[in-house]
Amino acid sequence: MQRILDFGANPGNLGMYEYVPSGGASIPLVVALHGCQQSVADYDRGTGWSLLAEQEGFALVLPQQRTGNNCQGCFNWFQLEDISPRSGEAASIYSMIMKTMHDHPIDRDRVFITGLSAGGAMACALLASFPHIFEAGAIIAGLPYGAANGSFDAFRAMSYVDSRTSREWGDLVRKLQPQTPPRKWPKVSIWHGDRDATVVPENAAALVRQWTDLHQVRIEDHYFDRVDGQSRHTWRDPNGKTVVELYKIEGMAHGVPINSKYSGPGLPDYYSLDAGISSTYHIAKTWGLFAKKEMEYVA
Repeated sequence: MQRILDFGANPGNLGMYEYVPSGGASIPLVVALHGCQQSVADYDRGTGWSLLAEQEGFALVLPQQRTGNNCQGCFNWFQLEDISPRSGEAASIYSMIMKTMHDHPIDRDRVFITGLSAGGAMACALLASFPHIFEAGAIIAGLPYGAANGSFDAFRAMSYVDSRTSREWGDLVRKLQPQTPPRKWPKVSIWHGDRDATVVPENAAALVRQWTDLHQVRIEDHYFDRVDGQSRHTWRDPNGKTVVELYKIEGMAHGVPINSKYSGPGLPDYYSLDAGISSTYHIAKTWGLFAKKEMEYVA
């Protein structure tokens, strides 16, 4: 992984790390956002994204928050100036994506974003602000766009979710592109532990309301199955394609679910929790990132 010092406009004062495989053409790009009190290295070790990128041949951008911006090292998902398309941290991450696209043979139809906690909420903000860039995103233990305005409001939103309707949640995103709505909205995968006391699971339900409304699918019309012992709810468009999915991880607290029984992506630590299911693997599979034979450690 390489640190990129100059990637263009950086109004959010973030750092940038990048992994790009040698050779190849028209490769996917994944943007991965760490959580609070984490570095890029911490998050990558816990999720295994760079391991997967090396094995499967896709590019990876990992933005790094600075404690000068937030003393806990959190992305400022709750500050309007940092989640607006043309300012702050969101604009800095946009610059990183444009830099990687300019320098490398990125398939612009296969750009994805994911993140944990504050990184998950920021991933949601990037999906809302730049829907034309992303094919899909994954929000892990995160919050919906517009859930808070200011640091005090952020703590409230993490513990108590506003009783907005689906339309009201969707409107918070739609107002970002009032004149030029996107041709299509990114598909969204939502992951949340049902014992998360840091960001309460009701935020996952609010994310479902927000993104099913954007995709114009009825929240009542969902499908249920179990994946690696965990429950998954999916919402499909009229063509039968999944546009929103929700994984509820039983017994899991705040963090990224991994499967430590296998030698695959993700190593247990404080925010990478053994839940018998690898979110990194299933997200990558959903995004079609397995260019080679799928890894043997996955059941």
